[in-house]
Amino acid sequence: MPDDAIKLPDFPQEKRPAVIVAGAGPAGLMAAERLGLAGCRVTVIDQMPSVGRKLLMAGRSGLNLTNAEPLPDLLARYGEAASWLAPMIEAFKPADVIAWAESLEQPCFTGSSGHVFPVAMKASPLLRAWLARLSELGVRIQTRTCFKAWDNRRAIIDMPEGTRELEADAIVLALGGASWPRLGADGHWTKLFPQTQVRSFRPANCGAIPDWPQARLAEFAGTPLKRIALRCDATETRGDLMIGAQSIEGAPLYHLVPAIRKALDRTGHCTLSLDLRPDLDVEDIAARLARTRPRESRSNRLRKALGLDRLGRALVSDATTDADPRALALAVKQIPLPIAGLAPLDRAISVAGGLRRDALTPDLMVCDRPGLFVCGEMLDWEAPTGGYLLQACLSTGFAAGNAAADWLARENRLPSGKPDGTSGRS
Repeated sequence: MPDDAIKLPDFPQEKRPAVIVAGAGPAGLMAAERLGLAGCRVTVIDQMPSVGRKLLMAGRSGLNLTNAEPLPDLLARYGEAASWLAPMIEAFKPADVIAWAESLEQPCFTGSSGHVFPVAMKASPLLRAWLARLSELGVRIQTRTCFKAWDNRRAIIDMPEGTRELEADAIVLALGGASWPRLGADGHWTKLFPQTQVRSFRPANCGAIPDWPQARLAEFAGTPLKRIALRCDATETRGDLMIGAQSIEGAPLYHLVPAIRKALDRTGHCTLSLDLRPDLDVEDIAARLARTRPRESRSNRLRKALGLDRLGRALVSDATTDADPRALALAVKQIPLPIAGLAPLDRAISVAGGLRRDALTPDLMVCDRPGLFVCGEMLDWEAPTGGYLLQACLSTGFAAGNAAADWLARENRLPSGKPDGTSGRS
Protein backbone atom coordinates (compact mmCIF):
# COMPACT_ATOMS: atom_id res chain seq x y z
CA MET A 1 0.00 0.00 0.00
CA PRO A 2 1.57 3.36 -1.03
CA ASP A 3 2.37 5.86 1.71
CA ASP A 4 0.24 8.62 0.18
CA ALA A 5 -2.92 6.50 0.55
CA ILE A 6 -2.98 7.39 4.27
CA LYS A 7 -4.00 10.95 5.09
CA LEU A 8 -2.96 12.04 8.56
CA PRO A 9 -4.46 15.17 10.17
CA ASP A 10 -2.11 18.13 9.89
CA PHE A 11 -2.22 20.17 13.07
CA PRO A 12 0.18 21.05 15.90
CA GLN A 13 1.29 18.14 18.05
CA GLU A 14 0.24 19.86 21.27
CA LYS A 15 -3.38 20.04 20.07
CA ARG A 16 -3.69 16.39 19.21
CA PRO A 17 -5.91 14.36 21.54
CA ALA A 18 -4.16 12.20 24.10
CA VAL A 19 -5.06 8.52 24.06
CA ILE A 20 -3.84 5.84 26.41
CA VAL A 21 -3.75 2.22 25.30
CA ALA A 22 -3.48 -0.11 28.29
CA GLY A 23 -1.96 -3.43 27.30
CA ALA A 24 0.88 -3.99 24.84
CA GLY A 25 -0.22 -7.27 23.31
CA PRO A 26 -1.33 -7.72 19.68
CA ALA A 27 -4.74 -6.04 20.18
CA GLY A 28 -3.33 -3.07 22.08
CA LEU A 29 -0.46 -2.47 19.67
CA MET A 30 -2.83 -2.65 16.71
CA ALA A 31 -5.15 -0.09 18.35
CA ALA A 32 -2.12 2.12 19.03
CA GLU A 33 -1.05 1.90 15.38
CA ARG A 34 -4.46 2.97 14.13
CA LEU A 35 -4.65 5.87 16.60
CA GLY A 36 -1.11 6.92 15.74
CA LEU A 37 -2.01 6.97 12.06
CA ALA A 38 -5.02 9.12 12.94
CA GLY A 39 -2.73 11.74 14.49
CA CYS A 40 -3.35 11.12 18.17
CA ARG A 41 -0.75 11.41 20.90
CA VAL A 42 -0.67 7.78 21.97
CA THR A 43 0.87 6.32 25.11
CA VAL A 44 0.89 2.54 25.45
CA ILE A 45 1.27 1.28 29.01
CA ASP A 46 1.94 -2.27 30.15
CA GLN A 47 2.52 -3.69 33.60
CA MET A 48 5.29 -6.04 32.44
CA PRO A 49 8.95 -5.03 31.96
CA SER A 50 8.69 -5.53 28.18
CA VAL A 51 5.95 -5.56 25.56
CA GLY A 52 4.41 -8.24 23.36
CA ARG A 53 5.15 -11.15 25.68
CA LYS A 54 2.18 -13.27 24.59
CA LEU A 55 3.03 -12.57 20.96
CA LEU A 56 6.58 -13.76 21.57
CA MET A 57 5.26 -16.83 23.35
CA ALA A 58 3.02 -17.61 20.36
CA GLY A 59 6.08 -17.26 18.14
CA ARG A 60 7.73 -20.21 19.84
CA SER A 61 5.46 -22.50 17.84
CA GLY A 62 5.83 -20.60 14.57
CA LEU A 63 3.52 -17.58 15.07
CA ASN A 64 0.31 -18.70 13.39
CA LEU A 65 -0.98 -15.25 12.40
CA THR A 66 -4.29 -16.21 10.82
CA ASN A 67 -5.98 -18.87 8.71
CA ALA A 68 -6.56 -18.84 4.96
CA GLU A 69 -9.79 -20.87 4.96
CA PRO A 70 -12.88 -19.23 3.34
CA LEU A 71 -14.19 -16.35 5.43
CA PRO A 72 -17.58 -17.97 6.26
CA ASP A 73 -15.76 -21.04 7.58
CA LEU A 74 -13.34 -18.90 9.54
CA LEU A 75 -16.14 -16.88 11.14
CA ALA A 76 -17.91 -20.08 12.17
CA ARG A 77 -14.89 -20.93 14.34
CA TYR A 78 -15.97 -18.19 16.75
CA GLY A 79 -19.19 -19.98 17.67
CA GLU A 80 -21.74 -17.86 19.49
CA ALA A 81 -19.62 -14.72 19.04
CA ALA A 82 -19.37 -15.07 15.24
CA SER A 83 -22.14 -12.59 14.39
CA TRP A 84 -20.66 -10.01 16.75
CA LEU A 85 -17.09 -10.36 15.52
CA ALA A 86 -17.99 -10.68 11.83
CA PRO A 87 -17.99 -6.94 10.95
CA MET A 88 -14.64 -6.45 12.69
CA ILE A 89 -13.00 -9.48 11.07
CA GLU A 90 -14.42 -8.54 7.67
CA ALA A 91 -12.91 -5.06 8.08
CA PHE A 92 -9.48 -6.54 8.88
CA LYS A 93 -9.65 -9.99 7.37
CA PRO A 94 -6.92 -12.62 6.94
CA ALA A 95 -5.73 -11.10 3.65
CA ASP A 96 -5.33 -7.76 5.44
CA VAL A 97 -3.36 -9.39 8.26
CA ILE A 98 -1.00 -10.86 5.68
CA ALA A 99 -0.66 -7.51 3.89
CA TRP A 100 -0.01 -5.77 7.20
CA ALA A 101 2.69 -8.29 8.20
CA GLU A 102 4.33 -7.97 4.79
CA SER A 103 4.27 -4.16 5.10
CA LEU A 104 6.49 -4.78 8.12
CA GLU A 105 8.82 -6.73 5.79
CA GLN A 106 7.65 -10.05 7.17
CA PRO A 107 6.65 -12.18 4.15
CA CYS A 108 4.11 -14.91 4.92
CA PHE A 109 3.26 -18.34 3.61
CA THR A 110 0.23 -20.59 3.93
CA GLY A 111 0.71 -24.16 5.10
CA SER A 112 -1.19 -27.14 3.76
CA SER A 113 -3.72 -26.87 6.61
CA GLY A 114 -4.46 -23.23 5.83
CA HIS A 115 -2.42 -21.88 8.75
CA VAL A 116 -0.60 -18.65 7.84
CA PHE A 117 2.90 -18.03 9.22
CA PRO A 118 5.64 -15.46 8.66
CA VAL A 119 8.51 -16.98 6.71
CA ALA A 120 10.76 -16.24 9.71
CA MET A 121 8.55 -18.59 11.76
CA LYS A 122 8.96 -16.46 14.88
CA ALA A 123 7.53 -13.29 16.40
CA SER A 124 10.61 -11.27 17.31
CA PRO A 125 11.37 -9.82 13.82
CA LEU A 126 7.74 -8.78 13.35
CA LEU A 127 7.57 -7.24 16.83
CA ARG A 128 10.78 -5.27 16.30
CA ALA A 129 9.52 -3.89 12.99
CA TRP A 130 6.12 -3.10 14.53
CA LEU A 131 7.65 -1.21 17.45
CA ALA A 132 9.81 0.75 15.01
CA ARG A 133 6.70 1.76 13.07
CA LEU A 134 4.94 2.82 16.24
CA SER A 135 7.96 4.91 17.22
CA GLU A 136 7.85 6.63 13.83
CA LEU A 137 4.21 7.46 14.50
CA GLY A 138 5.17 9.07 17.80
CA VAL A 139 3.62 6.34 19.93
CA ARG A 140 5.19 6.30 23.38
CA ILE A 141 5.53 3.02 25.28
CA GLN A 142 5.74 2.93 29.05
CA THR A 143 6.37 -0.42 30.77
CA ARG A 144 6.08 -1.42 34.45
CA THR A 145 2.91 0.64 34.49
CA CYS A 146 -0.40 -0.87 35.60
CA PHE A 147 -3.75 0.63 34.62
CA LYS A 148 -5.93 1.04 37.72
CA ALA A 149 -8.92 3.22 36.81
CA TRP A 150 -10.47 5.75 34.43
CA ASP A 151 -11.72 9.00 35.93
CA ASN A 152 -13.11 11.81 33.76
CA ARG A 153 -10.42 12.07 31.07
CA ARG A 154 -7.69 10.81 33.36
CA ALA A 155 -6.09 7.41 33.65
CA ILE A 156 -4.96 6.37 37.10
CA ILE A 157 -1.86 4.24 36.88
CA ASP A 158 0.54 2.49 39.23
CA MET A 159 4.26 2.85 38.57
CA PRO A 160 7.29 1.74 40.59
CA GLU A 161 7.53 5.27 41.98
CA GLY A 162 3.87 5.36 42.97
CA THR A 163 0.36 6.16 41.73
CA ARG A 164 -0.01 8.83 39.05
CA GLU A 165 -2.66 10.33 36.79
CA LEU A 166 -2.28 10.74 33.04
CA GLU A 167 -4.32 12.98 30.77
CA ALA A 168 -6.49 10.96 28.41
CA ASP A 169 -9.14 12.14 25.97
CA ALA A 170 -9.87 8.45 25.32
CA ILE A 171 -8.62 5.12 26.58
CA VAL A 172 -8.39 1.76 24.86
CA LEU A 173 -8.13 -1.25 27.16
CA ALA A 174 -6.41 -4.35 25.82
CA LEU A 175 -5.57 -6.06 29.10
CA GLY A 176 -6.05 -9.65 27.94
CA GLY A 177 -7.83 -12.55 29.55
CA ALA A 178 -6.67 -14.49 32.57
CA SER A 179 -4.85 -17.53 31.21
CA TRP A 180 -1.28 -16.20 31.24
CA PRO A 181 -0.71 -14.39 34.55
CA ARG A 182 3.07 -14.72 34.28
CA LEU A 183 2.92 -12.83 30.96
CA GLY A 184 0.66 -10.10 32.33
CA ALA A 185 -2.83 -11.41 31.47
CA ASP A 186 -4.07 -11.88 35.02
CA GLY A 187 -7.68 -10.64 34.73
CA HIS A 188 -7.22 -7.94 37.38
CA TRP A 189 -9.24 -5.56 35.23
CA THR A 190 -12.51 -7.40 35.96
CA LYS A 191 -12.70 -5.52 39.27
CA LEU A 192 -13.14 -2.27 37.33
CA PHE A 193 -16.55 -3.32 35.99
CA PRO A 194 -19.82 -4.37 37.62
CA GLN A 195 -20.11 -8.14 37.86
CA THR A 196 -23.18 -8.00 35.61
CA GLN A 197 -21.00 -6.72 32.75
CA VAL A 198 -18.43 -9.52 32.92
CA ARG A 199 -18.87 -13.19 32.12
CA SER A 200 -16.59 -15.25 34.36
CA PHE A 201 -13.46 -16.53 32.69
CA ARG A 202 -13.32 -20.23 31.85
CA PRO A 203 -10.40 -22.17 30.35
CA ALA A 204 -10.35 -22.59 26.56
CA ASN A 205 -7.84 -24.37 24.33
CA CYS A 206 -6.81 -26.35 27.36
CA GLY A 207 -6.08 -29.90 28.36
CA ALA A 208 -8.78 -32.29 29.56
CA ILE A 209 -8.46 -34.55 32.57
CA PRO A 210 -9.40 -38.10 31.54
CA ASP A 211 -11.28 -40.23 34.02
CA TRP A 212 -8.39 -42.67 34.25
CA PRO A 213 -6.50 -43.95 37.29
CA GLN A 214 -3.52 -41.76 38.10
CA ALA A 215 -1.31 -44.78 37.49
CA ARG A 216 -2.47 -44.91 33.85
CA LEU A 217 -1.60 -41.25 33.31
CA ALA A 218 1.78 -41.69 34.97
CA GLU A 219 2.50 -44.85 32.94
CA PHE A 220 1.86 -43.21 29.59
CA ALA A 221 2.90 -39.59 30.32
CA GLY A 222 4.75 -38.21 27.30
CA THR A 223 3.18 -40.71 24.89
CA PRO A 224 1.52 -39.33 21.74
CA LEU A 225 -1.61 -40.65 20.05
CA LYS A 226 -0.94 -39.84 16.41
CA ARG A 227 -3.39 -39.25 13.55
CA ILE A 228 -6.48 -39.96 15.62
CA ALA A 229 -10.03 -38.59 15.46
CA LEU A 230 -12.07 -37.32 18.41
CA ARG A 231 -15.84 -36.93 18.42
CA CYS A 232 -18.12 -35.03 20.75
CA ASP A 233 -21.77 -35.25 19.75
CA ALA A 234 -21.80 -34.45 16.00
CA THR A 235 -18.39 -32.73 15.89
CA GLU A 236 -15.27 -34.60 14.80
CA THR A 237 -11.70 -33.33 14.88
CA ARG A 238 -8.43 -34.94 13.78
CA GLY A 239 -4.78 -34.67 14.67
CA ASP A 240 -2.39 -35.74 17.42
CA LEU A 241 -2.94 -35.94 21.16
CA MET A 242 -0.31 -36.01 23.89
CA ILE A 243 -0.76 -37.77 27.20
CA GLY A 244 0.56 -35.64 30.04
CA ALA A 245 1.13 -36.39 33.70
CA GLN A 246 -2.17 -34.70 34.59
CA SER A 247 -4.15 -34.28 31.37
CA ILE A 248 -4.37 -34.95 27.66
CA GLU A 249 -3.49 -32.13 25.27
CA GLY A 250 -3.61 -31.35 21.56
CA ALA A 251 -5.38 -29.39 18.84
CA PRO A 252 -8.14 -31.99 18.20
CA LEU A 253 -9.11 -31.73 21.86
CA TYR A 254 -8.86 -27.93 21.99
CA HIS A 255 -11.44 -27.59 19.21
CA LEU A 256 -13.89 -29.61 21.33
CA VAL A 257 -13.40 -27.71 24.61
CA PRO A 258 -16.58 -25.56 24.24
CA ALA A 259 -18.71 -28.71 23.77
CA ILE A 260 -16.90 -30.49 26.62
CA ARG A 261 -17.42 -27.50 28.91
CA LYS A 262 -21.14 -27.41 28.14
CA ALA A 263 -21.53 -31.13 28.81
CA LEU A 264 -19.65 -30.86 32.10
CA ASP A 265 -21.79 -27.89 33.16
CA ARG A 266 -24.99 -29.67 32.19
CA THR A 267 -24.44 -33.16 33.57
CA GLY A 268 -21.09 -33.18 35.37
CA HIS A 269 -19.57 -35.64 32.94
CA CYS A 270 -18.58 -35.95 29.28
CA THR A 271 -17.47 -38.93 27.20
CA LEU A 272 -15.65 -38.44 23.93
CA SER A 273 -15.33 -41.08 21.21
CA LEU A 274 -11.76 -41.83 20.19
CA ASP A 275 -11.00 -43.33 16.77
CA LEU A 276 -7.47 -44.70 16.60
CA ARG A 277 -7.56 -45.31 12.83
CA PRO A 278 -9.88 -42.70 11.26
CA ASP A 279 -8.62 -43.34 7.72
CA LEU A 280 -9.85 -46.96 7.82
CA ASP A 281 -13.44 -48.11 8.13
CA VAL A 282 -14.63 -50.99 10.31
CA GLU A 283 -14.60 -53.50 7.45
CA ASP A 284 -11.02 -52.61 6.47
CA ILE A 285 -9.81 -53.00 10.04
CA ALA A 286 -11.69 -56.27 10.55
CA ALA A 287 -10.21 -57.68 7.31
CA ARG A 288 -6.68 -56.77 8.40
CA LEU A 289 -7.19 -58.38 11.80
CA ALA A 290 -8.68 -61.51 10.20
CA ARG A 291 -5.47 -62.01 8.22
CA THR A 292 -3.38 -62.31 11.41
CA ARG A 293 -2.72 -65.65 13.07
CA PRO A 294 -5.65 -66.59 15.35
CA ARG A 295 -3.35 -68.06 17.98
CA GLU A 296 -1.47 -64.80 18.47
CA SER A 297 -2.40 -62.56 21.36
CA ARG A 298 -4.83 -59.74 20.75
CA SER A 299 -2.03 -57.28 21.50
CA ASN A 300 0.19 -58.72 18.77
CA ARG A 301 -2.66 -58.83 16.27
CA LEU A 302 -3.43 -55.15 16.90
CA ARG A 303 0.25 -54.25 16.61
CA LYS A 304 0.89 -56.20 13.39
CA ALA A 305 -2.37 -55.45 11.58
CA LEU A 306 -2.83 -51.80 12.57
CA GLY A 307 0.50 -50.61 13.92
CA LEU A 308 -1.01 -49.71 17.28
CA ASP A 309 1.52 -48.82 19.96
CA ARG A 310 1.34 -49.92 23.57
CA LEU A 311 -1.01 -47.08 24.58
CA GLY A 312 -3.37 -47.78 21.67
CA ARG A 313 -3.46 -51.47 22.47
CA ALA A 314 -4.14 -50.73 26.14
CA LEU A 315 -7.06 -48.48 25.21
CA VAL A 316 -8.57 -51.16 22.97
CA SER A 317 -8.19 -53.71 25.78
CA ASP A 318 -10.05 -51.34 28.11
CA ALA A 319 -12.87 -51.08 25.56
CA THR A 320 -13.42 -54.79 24.85
CA THR A 321 -12.21 -58.24 25.82
CA ASP A 322 -13.61 -59.78 22.63
CA ALA A 323 -11.07 -61.30 20.22
CA ASP A 324 -13.41 -61.36 17.21
CA PRO A 325 -11.97 -59.22 14.38
CA ARG A 326 -15.15 -57.19 13.91
CA ALA A 327 -15.57 -56.58 17.64
CA LEU A 328 -11.97 -55.45 17.85
CA ALA A 329 -12.46 -53.22 14.79
CA LEU A 330 -15.49 -51.56 16.39
CA ALA A 331 -13.46 -50.95 19.56
CA VAL A 332 -10.61 -49.37 17.59
CA LYS A 333 -13.10 -46.97 15.97
CA GLN A 334 -15.16 -46.11 19.07
CA ILE A 335 -13.09 -46.06 22.24
CA PRO A 336 -14.96 -44.23 25.03
CA LEU A 337 -12.80 -41.46 26.50
CA PRO A 338 -14.47 -40.24 29.71
CA ILE A 339 -13.54 -36.70 30.74
CA ALA A 340 -13.59 -35.76 34.43
CA GLY A 341 -12.82 -32.07 33.96
CA LEU A 342 -10.77 -29.43 32.18
CA ALA A 343 -7.31 -28.17 33.10
CA PRO A 344 -7.29 -25.05 35.32
CA LEU A 345 -7.34 -21.53 33.92
CA ASP A 346 -3.65 -20.84 34.47
CA ARG A 347 -2.77 -23.81 32.27
CA ALA A 348 -5.06 -22.80 29.38
CA ILE A 349 -3.86 -21.26 26.12
CA SER A 350 -6.81 -18.85 26.04
CA VAL A 351 -10.08 -18.12 27.80
CA ALA A 352 -13.81 -18.00 27.28
CA GLY A 353 -15.65 -15.15 28.96
CA GLY A 354 -14.88 -11.48 29.41
CA LEU A 355 -16.71 -8.20 29.00
CA ARG A 356 -20.22 -8.96 27.77
CA ARG A 357 -21.43 -7.83 24.39
CA ASP A 358 -24.38 -5.92 25.88
CA ALA A 359 -21.97 -3.82 27.99
CA LEU A 360 -20.52 -2.34 24.78
CA THR A 361 -21.67 -0.30 21.85
CA PRO A 362 -21.22 -1.91 18.39
CA ASP A 363 -17.93 0.01 18.05
CA LEU A 364 -16.50 -1.45 21.30
CA MET A 365 -17.03 1.56 23.57
CA VAL A 366 -18.27 0.77 27.10
CA CYS A 367 -21.90 1.88 27.13
CA ASP A 368 -21.81 3.82 30.39
CA ARG A 369 -18.24 5.16 30.05
CA PRO A 370 -17.86 7.46 27.02
CA GLY A 371 -14.35 7.40 25.61
CA LEU A 372 -13.44 3.99 27.07
CA PHE A 373 -12.92 1.29 24.42
CA VAL A 374 -12.09 -2.39 24.83
CA CYS A 375 -10.52 -4.99 22.52
CA GLY A 376 -8.75 -8.33 22.36
CA GLU A 377 -9.25 -11.13 24.85
CA MET A 378 -11.03 -8.83 27.29
CA LEU A 379 -14.09 -9.34 25.09
CA ASP A 380 -16.44 -12.30 25.55
CA TRP A 381 -15.41 -14.60 22.71
CA GLU A 382 -13.36 -17.74 22.23
CA ALA A 383 -11.83 -19.58 19.31
CA PRO A 384 -9.68 -22.66 18.73
CA THR A 385 -5.99 -22.54 17.94
CA GLY A 386 -5.04 -22.37 14.28
CA GLY A 387 -4.65 -18.62 13.69
CA TYR A 388 -8.13 -17.68 14.92
CA LEU A 389 -6.97 -16.22 18.24
CA LEU A 390 -4.48 -13.75 16.77
CA GLN A 391 -6.86 -12.90 13.93
CA ALA A 392 -9.59 -11.78 16.35
CA CYS A 393 -7.15 -9.91 18.58
CA LEU A 394 -5.75 -7.96 15.63
CA SER A 395 -9.21 -7.34 14.14
CA THR A 396 -10.74 -6.07 17.39
CA GLY A 397 -7.67 -3.91 18.06
CA PHE A 398 -8.01 -2.48 14.56
CA ALA A 399 -11.72 -1.82 15.19
CA ALA A 400 -11.20 -0.23 18.62
CA GLY A 401 -8.44 2.06 17.36
CA ASN A 402 -10.54 3.27 14.45
CA ALA A 403 -13.63 3.64 16.64
CA ALA A 404 -11.75 5.70 19.22
CA ALA A 405 -10.46 7.99 16.45
CA ASP A 406 -14.00 8.40 15.08
CA TRP A 407 -15.37 9.16 18.53
CA LEU A 408 -12.68 11.78 19.17
CA ALA A 409 -13.51 13.41 15.82
CA ARG A 410 -17.22 13.54 16.71
CA GLU A 411 -16.31 15.03 20.08
CA ASN A 412 -14.32 17.76 18.25
CA ARG A 413 -11.10 16.48 19.78
CA LEU A 414 -9.74 15.38 16.41
CA PRO A 415 -10.18 16.76 12.88
CA SER A 416 -12.63 14.73 10.82
CA GLY A 417 -11.25 11.69 9.09
CA LYS A 418 -9.40 8.53 10.04
CA PRO A 419 -6.71 6.52 8.34
CA ASP A 420 -7.92 4.45 5.44
CA GLY A 421 -6.44 1.17 4.39
CA THR A 422 -5.21 -1.66 6.55
CA SER A 423 -1.50 -2.09 6.22
CA GLY A 424 -0.06 1.07 7.77
CA ARG A 425 3.01 2.92 6.61
CA SER A 426 6.03 0.94 5.57
